[in-house]
Amino acid sequence: MTTPPTSRPDCTQIQVTRVRDGAIAPTVETDFVALETPVALEFNGISHATMLATPADLEDFAVGFALSEGIIESVSDVRGIDLLPQCDGIVVQLEISSACEVRLKTRRRAMAGRTGCGLCGVETLPEVLRPVAPVTNGASVRIPSVLAAMRDMRARQALHDITGATHAAGWAGADGVVALVREDVGRHNALDKLVGALARQAMHAGDGIVLVSSRASFEMVQKTAAAGVAVLAAVSAPTDLAIRLARDANVSLVGFLRNDNATLYSHPDRLIP
Repeated sequence: MTTPPTSRPDCTQIQVTRVRDGAIAPTVETDFVALETPVALEFNGISHATMLATPADLEDFAVGFALSEGIIESVSDVRGIDLLPQCDGIVVQLEISSACEVRLKTRRRAMAGRTGCGLCGVETLPEVLRPVAPVTNGASVRIPSVLAAMRDMRARQALHDITGATHAAGWAGADGVVALVREDVGRHNALDKLVGALARQAMHAGDGIVLVSSRASFEMVQKTAAAGVAVLAAVSAPTDLAIRLARDANVSLVGFLRNDNATLYSHPDRLIP
């Protein structure tokens, strides 16, 4: 169990009453809960999306969201990021290139996000199923490295250890060593934070592994492919649409990755003993 510091930007302390063996404990205890805050994303002054997210690593979140949504093509399209705390949430203002602004205006949508949904507010079916370019690299990854990476990521989920309420997304090299982990109350948000961190740190992510502590939905495959990563490994199950997209996008999709077991759903030739 991670020892909580006296102050963190992503959790808070509350007083709780425990029930143990069916009986109410005689004393009140302190517990830690993950923060969940409305985060509004603005691009060149245009309000685009409001998500409920954990208020940490928001610069990574904003860049990763913009990349995953196709608003920008690379981190170089971002000219600046400002965080503006409000009484009821946080506004993240991104200044993006004029070319990206034009593209945003042509496909703008009003999307109100929730922690359990990555597609709320999408207005048309083509927006949901927008094509992603197939991942071009095809480096092989050893199965023991994938298994080791998931164990390594779990050991780095500090906020989850404190609160029990957050998902994680991590990136590991082909050797299975985890280099980045991001956490959030929303699984999509955690992955967007990871995508943004990879881009902002100019990491060569393509030959590595994306790891998620959740199921593998269509959007999770979509974001992984948009980041140019060829392997997505999830703790839980994929959906049929996720498998179809992974096959089309040249992503090796690994599900039910627990202990020393896993199921390979697409491009299994990339995973070697």
